[in-house]
Amino acid sequence: MQVHSFFSLLCLFCFFSTVGALFGYGLIRCQFTSNHEVVYLEQIYLNKVLLIQYNSTLGKVMGYTEKSKEIADDLNKNPAFLRRRRKDSEKCITHMPLVMDVLSKPVEPYVRLRSVEAASSKHPAMLVCSVHDFYPKQIRVTWRRDGKTVTSDVTSTDELPNGNWLYQMHSYLEYTPRRGEKITCVVEHASLMSPKLYDWDPIHESDRNKIAAGTAGLLLGLIFLLAGVIYFQKNTTGRLLVPTS
Repeated sequence: MQVHSFFSLLCLFCFFSTVGALFGYGLIRCQFTSNHEVVYLEQIYLNKVLLIQYNSTLGKVMGYTEKSKEIADDLNKNPAFLRRRRKDSEKCITHMPLVMDVLSKPVEPYVRLRSVEAASSKHPAMLVCSVHDFYPKQIRVTWRRDGKTVTSDVTSTDELPNGNWLYQMHSYLEYTPRRGEKITCVVEHASLMSPKLYDWDPIHESDRNKIAAGTAGLLLGLIFLLAGVIYFQKNTTGRLLVPTS
């Protein structure tokens, strides 16, 4: 959405103000109310203090300092300015259902189950079930051990926003391994028809670590080989090898 004369005028005011401003910025946004209504706002802040704003609910500009009140009075007497603000408000109301339609569709999480270093000496092992990129925010992550729900030695983070409408969270289980046991991370979310089960496979994890270690070793060997070739070529350049009789 374009920033029009209102924003430009107020930014000039911020720049030339003599109040000793350190930082000024503007916001244009569509905002929900508790009554499921949409409010269009244009705001100017100086040093984190709101100076002036246009509110579509009021249909006018409000100033919050002596100088910004004068500017607000002048803008409210400008019919062209108010028409532009009402048109932007209509865009806000028109586009918001499209956004809500996208957000109403749940996004299935990506889940990774892995071992990490234990946080305490109470148990020698720890698993973390990381759940990434899901929507909506509400999710339930639990643990099962041999089919029974685990309630102790479990800690979880809150649902953390990614900044792109999606969320992530991480659940940790501290435990003492037992031979032949089965540990499962259970994820329940609106995007899933039924709870999804992720079984811990220490053998697969060990194989993955071996592959990673082998790959690292191979890359290191190639680096040394390349360095040797470069060194050899550098030391033989310009030399004429004469065969001995």
